[in-house]
Amino acid sequence: MPEVTIRETFEPTVRSFPDPEALGVAAARDIGDALVRRLESQPGVRMIFASAPSQEATLRHLATRPGIDWSRVTAFHMDEYLGLAPDAPQRFGNWLSSVLLDRVPIGAAHLIDPGPEPGGPTGPTGPTGPTAAVESYAALLAAAPIDILCLGIGVNGHLAFNDPPADFADPALVKLVTLDEVSRIQQVDDGCFTTLDEVPGQALTLTIPALLSAAEAFCMVPGAQKKRAVTAALYGPIDGSLPASALRTHPRCTLYVDKESAPDAD
Repeated sequence: MPEVTIRETFEPTVRSFPDPEALGVAAARDIGDALVRRLESQPGVRMIFASAPSQEATLRHLATRPGIDWSRVTAFHMDEYLGLAPDAPQRFGNWLSSVLLDRVPIGAAHLIDPGPEPGGPTGPTGPTGPTAAVESYAALLAAAPIDILCLGIGVNGHLAFNDPPADFADPALVKLVTLDEVSRIQQVDDGCFTTLDEVPGQALTLTIPALLSAAEAFCMVPGAQKKRAVTAALYGPIDGSLPASALRTHPRCTLYVDKESAPDAD
């Protein structure tokens, strides 16, 4: 991993709540306010969403927030597995659609279609393979600035599927990755898969620079299993060994925790 010089750091705003539901209510209110504010001053808003059980309460409440002109919102998501059937409920695009995108009159939703796994019938450079998906999704992201990022933090500190060690200066916007076993185990612990063998070994992910290009970041991290990663992200070194520490290089990041995930004091 190339060494990265961190020129400026920031203190994320940390908001703590008694439980995941209260966290979701507050985060949805803040995200909705940011959406409305931006829609008052610009023709549209481009957003990136995480797709995970930790985000469910936030997105559920955001979908019912009044006053948002969703027809002027363009949605992206941040990662997708390789090798799952197009209609598999574990696919992140399908999950995001069921929780949010199908419940609001979204203007445009760009969902990652990774195509077959490398070495499959069309191969990694085939017309619908992962390489083509990387290029097409990167082009969509690069077409205009990203306004709002809604994300979480993994048990191992990953952002999207940027497992440690992560490259904070990755020149790509989207890339193919092999998943860390800790990330795959988390998917079982979250109830998304029954066994580790069911969890795909590869995925497409937005990179750290792609995520943090957003003007505002809202990071929702409930649950005791995230406490260590949250503490390290806020108080540990800022480097790729804990990808979430990159949040401290973003000038407008709000972190939402509950009593189980609230960080230990420095």
